[in-house]
Amino acid sequence: MLDPNQIGAMLGSMQDSIKELEEKNKQTILTAKSGGGLISISANGSGEVIDISIDDSLLEDKESLQILLISAFNDLCKNIENNRQSSALNLLNGLGGGFNIFGGKPNA
Repeated sequence: MLDPNQIGAMLGSMQDSIKELEEKNKQTILTAKSGGGLISISANGSGEVIDISIDDSLLEDKESLQILLISAFNDLCKNIENNRQSSALNLLNGLGGGFNIFGGKPNA
């Protein structure tokens, strides 16, 4: 049988953990590069772009610049998503906290 006190404690712990995760993600910096480092885009773990670096040699070649920006941005989006998934899995794994909502003995 589900113990309401355990469920309440678990939900409170989950909310605290989610807030900590969101703050940690804001502090995490992810960077993607393209064109052998000619383009570099950085974002925090929340997905906010915080820096773009473009080598001066690309400023006269609009088409190459666009292609490399798209490539770096797409890689950065994948990195952000992978970071979010990894963080969520770590959060779920850490939420056990000895609670077993399905009854039985708590996790050791």
